[in-house]
Amino acid sequence: MNNLDLKDRVAIITGGAQGFGLAISKRIIQSGGKVVIWDIDENAIKSAIDEISSDNLSFKKLDVTNFVEIENALLETEKELGKIDIFVNNAGITGMNAKVWDYPLDEWKKVIELDLNSTFYCCKAVVPHMIKNNYGRIVNIASIAGKEGNPNASAYSTAKAGVIGFTKSLGKELADKNIAVNCVTPAAAKTRIFDQMTQEHIDYMLSKIPRNRFAKVDELASLVCWLSCEENSFTTSAVFDLSGGRATY
Repeated sequence: MNNLDLKDRVAIITGGAQGFGLAISKRIIQSGGKVVIWDIDENAIKSAIDEISSDNLSFKKLDVTNFVEIENALLETEKELGKIDIFVNNAGITGMNAKVWDYPLDEWKKVIELDLNSTFYCCKAVVPHMIKNNYGRIVNIASIAGKEGNPNASAYSTAKAGVIGFTKSLGKELADKNIAVNCVTPAAAKTRIFDQMTQEHIDYMLSKIPRNRFAKVDELASLVCWLSCEENSFTTSAVFDLSGGRATY
């Protein structure tokens, strides 16, 4: 494992108690950073705290679709740790697998709210803190589905495409400051998110990956941590594929 210099950096990871978020949290702490997990799942938070067992890990239980909760959590974190250097928008759901004409309206709104709107809410709230300190690294977790469009996953594909466009816009708005905004488009990994998918959809995703396997959470964490470090001083508004060869652009 490469050593990245994240000493004394303060990172917030949404959905940080499980899956990709947990792997990112571990890697940042291993690189010397301090992590605040934001998650709504209390049992997952307790499990993550036990598993990582570090004085550099803390948590806040909140709903990242609630802008007031986000603002309050940021103020508390800045008061407790002095600053916010890194923000990783990772929280998300896949939603159900269904054709567009059969997709329930409530399910569509739920996926868009968590997978896309929460990224906007969190960035809207955290960017002023980063501007004040003239430093920040924001990494948004999108998906290869946002570039390719997966059938029977229209809400998820649409939300992740939105995250890509949002990343490009925000990165350009902050390009004159020492704040980088990038996103990652991983292929699927075997995490709890698979529980939300049909086996047919899982098989479809695997069939599209030339490496013939799913991504590993540690592979994503490695890339995210580099994007989160000071060494990433030039790249912004960029999209980094972690698709096992699936991405065509």
